[in-house]
Amino acid sequence: MTQGKVSPEELERFYASTDQASLAPGWLRRGEERPEVVPFLWKWSEVEPLVMRSGEVVTPDRDVQRRVLRLANPALGHGTTHTISAALQLLLPGECAPAHRHTPTAIRWILQGEGVYTTVQGDKCYMERGDLVLTPSWTWHDHNSEGDAPMIWLDGLDTPLVHNLHATFFENYPEDEQPVTGTGESIQKYASGALRPAWEDTKLPYSQLWHYKWDRTYDALWNLAQVDSSPFDDVAMEYSDPATGGSVLATMACWIQLIRPGIHTRAHRHTTSAVYQVFEGEGYSIIDGQRFDWSPGDLFVVPSWSWHEFGNDSSQEAILFSIQDNPVIKSLALFREEAYEENAGHQSVTGKFSGLQR
Repeated sequence: MTQGKVSPEELERFYASTDQASLAPGWLRRGEERPEVVPFLWKWSEVEPLVMRSGEVVTPDRDVQRRVLRLANPALGHGTTHTISAALQLLLPGECAPAHRHTPTAIRWILQGEGVYTTVQGDKCYMERGDLVLTPSWTWHDHNSEGDAPMIWLDGLDTPLVHNLHATFFENYPEDEQPVTGTGESIQKYASGALRPAWEDTKLPYSQLWHYKWDRTYDALWNLAQVDSSPFDDVAMEYSDPATGGSVLATMACWIQLIRPGIHTRAHRHTTSAVYQVFEGEGYSIIDGQRFDWSPGDLFVVPSWSWHEFGNDSSQEAILFSIQDNPVIKSLALFREEAYEENAGHQSVTGKFSGLQR
């Protein structure tokens, strides 16, 4: 920085004056920098017992609302990335997580259990392992168990983004459960994908298909694997809004990804962040030179503008589900992507993730 025509003493007096006037000279970098999101991995073998234990600690009601354990990025304290908050939610037999709505948008990715349904705007959606359920912004939703076993799912919300935009609103429904007007209606109307009701508005900022079933998802993934793949993500598909072909939500995209046996993808980076859940299989990711070995149930974060690649050295397929902030980044024309060009597209491994160092 080139100093102007003032003495050091005058400069200090000038800076003191700007502080007093609550002004910050743009040519100085003073104070603490905002912490960066860091790559991190949560082992299912460590978090699942705590999720189950939470069932003995608290019960969902009007005060508690939801029994969740959030995936807190060590660099942030709150939030899993700077735009996404992911959490593990537990619902026990006979329980009801009361109906409410909020401006943050949410998704549910079902990990285990049965006999539970989420009602979204009156549509009763019975959830099974591998299903994706949407609860778009300001839609009424409640969770209820009719089964005899616990259910665990992954919650994904755009809470950090909405909070930073000062646009967070919340409202309880008058009763614990909203009236059910149909069962599986969104599937019956919109799951055909290529066809939709001709009379309906397609300009909504979210998919009107609330419920994406696992069997259809896996069939689509397997069919794509027979004909094409990405050099960076192997066989990856984005859940889409059947009316527009775009992302299911305005702020978050959901992906399902197959890493085939023997595959090691090339590395790239982009200005979007993602939270991954290992649905099936084993493998590894290399994120900014650090190797993260993962197995079924594990969860991990790839921060924005981090080099990352995937590998599967086993003889079995690996399947990853992810929540990404692509839609909001792309809608603001801030998306950038870059391929790693050195070493045939593979990073040098400089370390191996071993958990949080305290």
